[in-house]
Amino acid sequence: MRARPLRLPRRLYAFLLTLSCVCGSGLTACGTGGQYGYTRTYEPLLSEKGHFEQAQELPYEQVKTTPYDYKTTEVAWFGVVDSMSDLPDGQAQLELEVRTHQARHLCGDEYEDSCRLTVSQTTTGKFTVRMKLKPDEKKGKERVWVGSLLKIYGRPTGDYDEAGNPVLDVTYYRHWPRGTYVTTAQRSAMKR
Repeated sequence: MRARPLRLPRRLYAFLLTLSCVCGSGLTACGTGGQYGYTRTYEPLLSEKGHFEQAQELPYEQVKTTPYDYKTTEVAWFGVVDSMSDLPDGQAQLELEVRTHQARHLCGDEYEDSCRLTVSQTTTGKFTVRMKLKPDEKKGKERVWVGSLLKIYGRPTGDYDEAGNPVLDVTYYRHWPRGTYVTTAQRSAMKR
């Protein structure tokens, strides 16, 4: 007679996964919902917390109209990478489409680990950043690339890119590779 494999209840499995994530990361890489925030509402990482508490989520048009007025203000925007290129100094230049964060994330079922960070399907505009990517985000399936979602914390430089979009000087960023977040377009396929 074969022994049946041990099946853990979902909540216990989620707890153990979270515990291993926290212990293995030195308390910096993931919160309750892991690195990609698989929770019903947004939870900042420990390394992000200071930016999260101080940054302002200013309307895009307000900053685009007078970026120089906000040079000392840390702005927080979600953006989907529209294009990117490498710069000679080892940094990357990214053009991002601003997306509005949905306070209540979409979930696949009643369990929190099925929830995905949710942003609007449509954009309100574009902005440009120049930043140094982390080594593990330059190659592989979790790299920063077209379609990646970033939460950018940064200060407007007062300048515009070639297309007339505001440029932000990045102070901190958080990355979600394609497939680790959803847009409001998935609302019909996911429960709330």
